[in-house]
Amino acid sequence: MTTLTIASGPVTTVTLNRPDVRNAFNEALIGDLTAWARSVPSDGSVRVAVLRGAGASFCAGADLQWMSKMAGYTREENLADARVAAAMFLALDSLPVPLIGRVHGAALGGGAGLAAVCDVVVAAEDVIFGFTEVVLGILPAMISPYVVRKIGLSAARELCLSGARFSAARAKAIGLVHDVVSEERLDLTVDRHIAQFLKAAPSAVAATKRLLDHVSDRCPADVLDVTVDAIATQRVSPEGQEGMRAFLEKRPASWQS
Repeated sequence: MTTLTIASGPVTTVTLNRPDVRNAFNEALIGDLTAWARSVPSDGSVRVAVLRGAGASFCAGADLQWMSKMAGYTREENLADARVAAAMFLALDSLPVPLIGRVHGAALGGGAGLAAVCDVVVAAEDVIFGFTEVVLGILPAMISPYVVRKIGLSAARELCLSGARFSAARAKAIGLVHDVVSEERLDLTVDRHIAQFLKAAPSAVAATKRLLDHVSDRCPADVLDVTVDAIATQRVSPEGQEGMRAFLEKRPASWQS
């Protein structure tokens, strides 16, 4: 059985497909997610991606069989294994399109890390989250940059140091989740976000994602040249020109039709 099912198109849906183990990570799932993320084109043919899980949960973290193998790894083998997983999170974080997480059931350990790399997260109201690694004697290492960026250092210290599980409502309060709805309204809410993203120019979205990462936590004066160059470049780009003309002519832009 493939670890992913992918419905490709302008709105691409990627489903974690290991429902018998609550979509827990193993080497195959990590490899398939990385390969998919690296394959997403930046030519505008994909506009939005949705990440979801098959079965009862979004993602329960690490697979037990995978963890049992890790327990016998040398330090060098652990370095290689961790580098592969870290590359997956980086590839997902670097997508040139918005990534929407549709979360139900549970998002634990690396599963909560997946939520942290999504641009928008819609969660069912009964979802249980947790950065649970320390309870197992390990660290939320590969996901830590994305977690701290998403929820801030104070909440990250509380939740990553304790390994405590927490509700969807708490996840929304700290910024990990954007919408909390009944499970019956998950798809409607995801569709609302998709519709909004489809109004935006593909090249502007990709450039904005890169820009936000570059300017995050930096002094405005230090990134002045970067921001000036970014807007000047986009204004003279084909989509920048089309967008401004469409606005002035009071018509939909080409990517909205």
